[in-house]
Amino acid sequence: MMLLDAGARAPDYFPCCYGASKAVFRGPRRDLSRPYVAMLGGSPTFGKYVDQPYPALVEQAMSCPVANLAAQNAGPDFYLSDSGVLEVARRARVAVVQISGAEAMSNPFYRVHSRRNDRFLAATPALRGLFPEADFTEIHFTRHLLQVLLRTDAGRFAHVARALQDNWLKKMRRLLACLPARKVLLWLADTPPPDRSDGLESAPLLIDLRLIDALRSDVSAVVIASPSPRARAMAPFDMTYPETEVAQAACLPGAATHAEVAERLSPVLRGLL
Repeated sequence: MMLLDAGARAPDYFPCCYGASKAVFRGPRRDLSRPYVAMLGGSPTFGKYVDQPYPALVEQAMSCPVANLAAQNAGPDFYLSDSGVLEVARRARVAVVQISGAEAMSNPFYRVHSRRNDRFLAATPALRGLFPEADFTEIHFTRHLLQVLLRTDAGRFAHVARALQDNWLKKMRRLLACLPARKVLLWLADTPPPDRSDGLESAPLLIDLRLIDALRSDVSAVVIASPSPRARAMAPFDMTYPETEVAQAACLPGAATHAEVAERLSPVLRGLL
């Protein structure tokens, strides 16, 4: 396992900006004066803890600039609140959108941070009315919030889960409508999407085949990229992270998984280009 003391060598993310957006992305900054591919997503697409995330590997395989527009813990709200980055994504020849969980966006029951979409900001009156016994003061993350709601009452949680799934579908359609005609949905998770997901057992949270199938007419392709057993086994050894961030690293794909994702994506993108 690659454990480093704080301050020791870590991947250089070459932070950069694109267009009119003030958001900071992983670089080096690509030249977007010629046709390019845009990659949107959260921490896995950003490639935290790895030297060569799959956007960079796809770029090498295709000899075409790939702008990594992913941000840590980003979901659709991150992009829908930033017209500058949406314009950069819209001008791409092809856009790839990593599927994020249904919990990571504002909805009728709670609000999330506009940049770090995993951060729970406040419960709405609807959630307080549905769970009057719940104390939200010490909850800071959306996953923790859902765990508390599920433990409190599974029946009422199911009502919230359905609303989150409907909200996810609506916002994903809004996001996809802002992107170029050629676009790809990417499922990047340890296991393929389940037929139904109404609990918190798998990530992306609450996303299932039913929801993905509902978006197939909005995209050019759907790529399912679940790592092989070898890639999963390699993850603790092919990532670079400080000793204080072991738990965070365990939730993210390693270099071998990024290589497999690039192998699946590249031929699909070649066909669209």
